[in-house]
Amino acid sequence: MSIGNSPEDDRPSIGRVLQQARIAAGLTVEEISSSTRVRIPIVHAIEEDDFSRCGGDVYARGHIRTLARAVGADPERLVSQYDAEHGGRPAPTPAAPLFEAERIRSEPRRPNWTAAMVAAIVAVVGFVGFTFFKGGDDASTTTQVAEGSTPNTKSPKPKTGKPVDPKPQPSDSAIAAAPRDKVTVKLSASQGKSWISAKDHNGRLLFDGLLLQGQSKTFQDQERVDLVLGDAGSIELFVNGKKVEDKFQPGQVERLSYTKGDPAVG
Repeated sequence: MSIGNSPEDDRPSIGRVLQQARIAAGLTVEEISSSTRVRIPIVHAIEEDDFSRCGGDVYARGHIRTLARAVGADPERLVSQYDAEHGGRPAPTPAAPLFEAERIRSEPRRPNWTAAMVAAIVAVVGFVGFTFFKGGDDASTTTQVAEGSTPNTKSPKPKTGKPVDPKPQPSDSAIAAAPRDKVTVKLSASQGKSWISAKDHNGRLLFDGLLLQGQSKTFQDQERVDLVLGDAGSIELFVNGKKVEDKFQPGQVERLSYTKGDPAVG
């Protein structure tokens, strides 16, 4: 019997399912935490079926859904299993008493703005009609003068100021001319989309996310760039201006490291 299950249920526990799915996807707890923004201690606790660190049932359900989607598990099945093991979802609060209270409460009298507005419109229409019938020739003369006049329109002055130059995107020629005292790595998703993660030599995260087909990312560091490729077969690698000719298989997870002397897998 798995930890966290009732005696009548022989299903694997929620934490066990999430842990096995993560391992099958070739991902570490740190990588899952980076991609889902769920803190590492909470990921460890959930994989051990300890939901006390989630902060309540609502947060626990949200963490289970997020982690399940990240590792390719069924989020709804795991949430249903959590509800069955922790007393189910709370019943919604009936809204009828609240509506009855609102209905009984007397509303303060407000000014009748609609009637005042109608009266104002009637007055304006009456004044315009009176002026139209009485003006006669004066109105036509005024209309002719108005039609013959040229409206004095002024075009708005263009805003002065120095335009902000967009930051240039790194090109292939720029990568080829990369300084020798740094390491420059370019990733191109030429064969399909792939999840990638990149860090500098201090372990600082440079990028963590999905690279869609046709997109490229370029990373540069003084000493080393560490990579994790979720689908290495979809990625073309260029290191310090040279293409890496390693034949990665589709769906293969690769952990790579490059320095100033490469291309050579570290």
